[in-house]
Amino acid sequence: MKMAEKTVDTSSPEYQTDTAADSSSALPPPPQEVSDLCKETFDKMSDYLMGELTMTVEDYSLLEQMNKVTMNKYFEMKQMTANISTAMQELNDKYQHLQPYLDQIDHIEDSVASLEQAAYKLDAYSKRLEAKFKALEKR
Repeated sequence: MKMAEKTVDTSSPEYQTDTAADSSSALPPPPQEVSDLCKETFDKMSDYLMGELTMTVEDYSLLEQMNKVTMNKYFEMKQMTANISTAMQELNDKYQHLQPYLDQIDHIEDSVASLEQAAYKLDAYSKRLEAKFKALEKR
Protein backbone atom coordinates (compact mmCIF):
# COMPACT_ATOMS: atom_id res chain seq x y z
CA MET A 1 0.00 0.00 0.00
CA LYS A 2 1.58 3.26 -1.08
CA MET A 3 0.66 6.47 0.70
CA ALA A 4 -0.01 9.55 -1.33
CA GLU A 5 2.60 12.21 -0.83
CA LYS A 6 1.36 15.61 0.16
CA THR A 7 2.67 18.40 -1.96
CA VAL A 8 2.76 22.00 -0.89
CA ASP A 9 1.96 24.62 -3.43
CA THR A 10 4.42 27.40 -2.67
CA SER A 11 2.76 29.71 -5.11
CA SER A 12 -0.53 29.80 -3.17
CA PRO A 13 -1.44 33.07 -1.45
CA GLU A 14 -1.58 31.37 2.00
CA TYR A 15 2.00 30.23 1.72
CA GLN A 16 3.08 33.60 0.49
CA THR A 17 1.39 35.32 3.48
CA ASP A 18 2.96 32.97 6.04
CA THR A 19 6.45 33.37 4.65
CA ALA A 20 5.99 37.11 4.31
CA ALA A 21 5.00 37.37 7.96
CA ASP A 22 8.00 35.26 8.99
CA SER A 23 10.43 37.33 7.03
CA SER A 24 9.10 40.55 8.45
CA SER A 25 11.72 41.66 10.94
CA ALA A 26 10.02 44.53 12.75
CA LEU A 27 6.69 44.30 14.49
CA PRO A 28 5.41 47.25 16.43
CA PRO A 29 5.83 46.76 20.20
CA PRO A 30 2.60 45.91 22.06
CA PRO A 31 1.02 48.62 24.18
CA GLN A 32 2.37 48.93 27.73
CA GLU A 33 -0.94 47.76 29.22
CA VAL A 34 -0.77 44.50 27.24
CA SER A 35 2.83 43.97 28.31
CA ASP A 36 1.91 44.59 31.95
CA LEU A 37 -1.06 42.20 31.73
CA CYS A 38 1.11 39.53 30.10
CA LYS A 39 3.75 39.94 32.80
CA GLU A 40 1.09 39.78 35.53
CA THR A 41 -0.43 36.67 33.91
CA PHE A 42 2.96 34.97 33.72
CA ASP A 43 3.74 35.95 37.33
CA LYS A 44 0.43 34.60 38.59
CA MET A 45 0.79 31.44 36.52
CA SER A 46 4.30 31.02 37.92
CA ASP A 47 3.00 31.49 41.47
CA TYR A 48 0.20 28.98 40.82
CA LEU A 49 2.58 26.38 39.38
CA MET A 50 5.03 26.90 42.23
CA GLY A 51 2.16 26.41 44.69
CA GLU A 52 1.12 23.21 42.93
CA LEU A 53 4.69 21.93 42.94
CA THR A 54 5.16 22.88 46.59
CA MET A 55 1.92 21.12 47.49
CA THR A 56 3.03 18.01 45.59
CA VAL A 57 6.40 18.02 47.37
CA GLU A 58 4.65 18.40 50.73
CA ASP A 59 2.29 15.53 49.84
CA TYR A 60 5.26 13.30 49.04
CA SER A 61 7.00 14.37 52.26
CA LEU A 62 3.88 13.50 54.23
CA LEU A 63 3.64 10.13 52.48
CA GLU A 64 7.29 9.49 53.25
CA GLN A 65 6.72 10.29 56.95
CA MET A 66 3.64 8.07 57.01
CA ASN A 67 5.61 5.24 55.41
CA LYS A 68 8.37 5.61 58.02
CA VAL A 69 5.87 5.56 60.88
CA THR A 70 4.13 2.54 59.38
CA MET A 71 7.44 0.79 58.88
CA ASN A 72 8.34 1.41 62.54
CA LYS A 73 4.95 0.11 63.69
CA TYR A 74 5.36 -3.05 61.61
CA PHE A 75 8.86 -3.52 63.03
CA GLU A 76 7.48 -3.19 66.57
CA MET A 77 4.72 -5.67 65.74
CA LYS A 78 7.32 -8.06 64.33
CA GLN A 79 9.37 -7.81 67.53
CA MET A 80 6.28 -8.32 69.66
CA THR A 81 5.28 -11.34 67.59
CA ALA A 82 8.76 -12.81 67.93
CA ASN A 83 8.64 -12.30 71.72
CA ILE A 84 5.19 -13.91 71.94
CA SER A 85 6.38 -16.81 69.81
CA THR A 86 9.39 -17.33 72.09
CA ALA A 87 7.20 -17.18 75.20
CA MET A 88 4.74 -19.66 73.68
CA GLN A 89 7.57 -22.05 72.84
CA GLU A 90 8.87 -21.81 76.42
CA LEU A 91 5.37 -22.50 77.78
CA ASN A 92 4.98 -25.49 75.47
CA ASP A 93 8.36 -26.83 76.61
CA LYS A 94 7.36 -26.40 80.28
CA TYR A 95 4.03 -28.09 79.63
CA GLN A 96 5.77 -31.02 77.94
CA HIS A 97 8.14 -31.24 80.93
CA LEU A 98 5.18 -31.24 83.36
CA GLN A 99 3.04 -33.67 81.34
CA PRO A 100 4.29 -36.84 83.08
CA TYR A 101 3.52 -35.27 86.47
CA LEU A 102 0.08 -34.21 85.27
CA ASP A 103 -0.54 -37.77 84.08
CA GLN A 104 0.51 -39.06 87.52
CA ILE A 105 -1.88 -36.60 89.17
CA ASP A 106 -4.70 -37.83 86.93
CA HIS A 107 -3.84 -41.43 87.83
CA ILE A 108 -3.74 -40.60 91.56
CA GLU A 109 -7.07 -38.79 91.25
CA ASP A 110 -8.61 -41.88 89.64
CA SER A 111 -7.13 -44.06 92.41
CA VAL A 112 -8.46 -41.75 95.11
CA ALA A 113 -11.92 -41.81 93.52
CA SER A 114 -11.79 -45.61 93.41
CA LEU A 115 -10.59 -45.76 97.01
CA GLU A 116 -13.35 -43.38 98.06
CA GLN A 117 -15.94 -45.63 96.43
CA ALA A 118 -14.43 -48.61 98.24
CA ALA A 119 -14.57 -46.69 101.54
CA TYR A 120 -18.26 -45.86 100.98
CA LYS A 121 -19.01 -49.53 100.22
CA LEU A 122 -17.03 -50.63 103.28
CA ASP A 123 -18.88 -48.07 105.41
CA ALA A 124 -22.23 -49.29 104.10
CA TYR A 125 -21.24 -52.91 104.71
CA SER A 126 -20.04 -52.16 108.22
CA LYS A 127 -23.34 -50.39 108.99
CA ARG A 128 -25.30 -53.37 107.72
CA LEU A 129 -23.07 -55.69 109.72
CA GLU A 130 -23.51 -53.56 112.83
CA ALA A 131 -27.26 -53.57 112.33
CA LYS A 132 -27.26 -57.39 112.04
CA PHE A 133 -25.05 -57.68 115.11
CA LYS A 134 -27.40 -55.47 117.14
CA ALA A 135 -30.32 -57.46 115.83
CA LEU A 136 -28.68 -60.74 116.95
CA GLU A 137 -27.71 -59.24 120.30
CA LYS A 138 -31.29 -58.26 121.09
CA ARG A 139 -32.45 -61.82 120.59
